[in-house]
Amino acid sequence: VQLMESGGGLVQAGGSLRLSCAASGSIASMNAMSWYRQAPGMQRELVASISSGGRTDYADSVKGRFTISRDNVKNTVYLQMNSLKPEDTAVYYCYADEGWRLYGGRGTQVTVFS
Repeated sequence: VQLMESGGGLVQAGGSLRLSCAASGSIASMNAMSWYRQAPGMQRELVASISSGGRTDYADSVKGRFTISRDNVKNTVYLQMNSLKPEDTAVYYCYADEGWRLYGGRGTQVTVFS
């Protein structure tokens, strides 16, 4: 499965962006789909994940602002990001967890300026 992220860009603090992760194959069988991010000089961190059953988990720093969703028909995962802050600036990566194998995309840059 190949994953391609899109939707990143430059946005003013307080604004919104919607990231998309399009998979080349079915995501319905994936245990979980996740979004990670990595800021310059920082470790990659989990932002949000959604299980095959629809259960969601979020990093404390984005709770109440970000929403992850999945469309198993379109084989796409989304990350709606609202009330963006400069500290949200990072490259955002999509991951698909098949249980025995992990797939990752190349990332999309999100830059939030104040």
